Amino acid sequence: MAPHWKPIIDSIPPNQVAAGDFDPDQHLQYEPPAKVHTMKDLSLPENTGISPVAVSEPFRLFTTEAIHRMRAEVLSQDVWDNCQYSSNLAQCQLRGFAAKYAPFVYDTWKSPATLSIISKLAGLDLVTEMDFEIAHINISVRSEEEKKQQVVAFAEKQAFDEDEGIAGCPYEPEEKPIVDWHTDAYPFVCVTMLSDCESMIGGETALRTGSGEIVKVRGPQMGCAVILQGRYIEHQALRALGTTERITMVTSFRPRSPNLPDDTVLTTVRPISNLSELYSQYSEYRLEILEERVRTQLRVLRENKRGGKKVNVKALKEFIHAQTEFLAHMNKEMVNEELVTMGSIDESHLLQSGRTVAKV
Repeated sequence: MAPHWKPIIDSIPPNQVAAGDFDPDQHLQYEPPAKVHTMKDLSLPENTGISPVAVSEPFRLFTTEAIHRMRAEVLSQDVWDNCQYSSNLAQCQLRGFAAKYAPFVYDTWKSPATLSIISKLAGLDLVTEMDFEIAHINISVRSEEEKKQQVVAFAEKQAFDEDEGIAGCPYEPEEKPIVDWHTDAYPFVCVTMLSDCESMIGGETALRTGSGEIVKVRGPQMGCAVILQGRYIEHQALRALGTTERITMVTSFRPRSPNLPDDTVLTTVRPISNLSELYSQYSEYRLEILEERVRTQLRVLRENKRGGKKVNVKALKEFIHAQTEFLAHMNKEMVNEELVTMGSIDESHLLQSGRTVAKV
């Protein structure tokens, strides 16, 4: 757990926030993104990942009322007191809170209507990864005075660049990013903005392409989101100017079908999790996948037997080998608790080491 601190964040008083359950007709406001980029667009092999889709441009997903409801739950005292984490990748994160402390947030991401939108954009049928990973929160805050100082410094830098003939280059924050270079633990994520970003400068998501260049995806406005096949693409959340807060909600997804690969790793989440909860939910859904695969294989064996067909030994051995690897991977990811250093994430999750910045 991180030290228990709570930054000053503007929020609507609870008595001014609407009540009631999540209602797709009332709380979803989906508008398709202008473009969805493919893995090929990022110079990544087309067989990388579980879908051709890499990342979307920002798109409207929720109404203002829905965002206010989410903020009220996310910024509650119970969540701050019990679900706050910190690591060398990010200073302040809130995790594992939705099922217990945030029923509106939980129901939002479990809703078939929400899942249908995310699945359509991702190009395959998805479900939430597990309850612990519903609505991971990244938080960056600064005082009003710090905001003003940084905006002034940015304006001075722009004036200097114009004098030097280098104006027009993208804003490159010198501070450490909100979340440093990483790949996600899970196949797909949906990143939703919970902050007002009207005056924000910067705040993009930087992606490392297959050629090692860095491209940026514009950050979403409040109530908007992007989807990203983050398990297979290195990325970081850049800091922003012109605002006192940047709060994003990251919800993770995996394929609904048990027959598709599940490349989930726990490298970046073990050190910022309640390991008992994480391991319990991880092993439960993985064993359910295995159960479905075994049932399917057993059905094939029985049908072949009734039809008088010989056992396809080669196919059966390939199935057994695949499930053996599935269990071995699962065993590897569940590191003994005494060997996990809380808050310390190594670089084994990174795919590349070279960084060439592209002006886009």
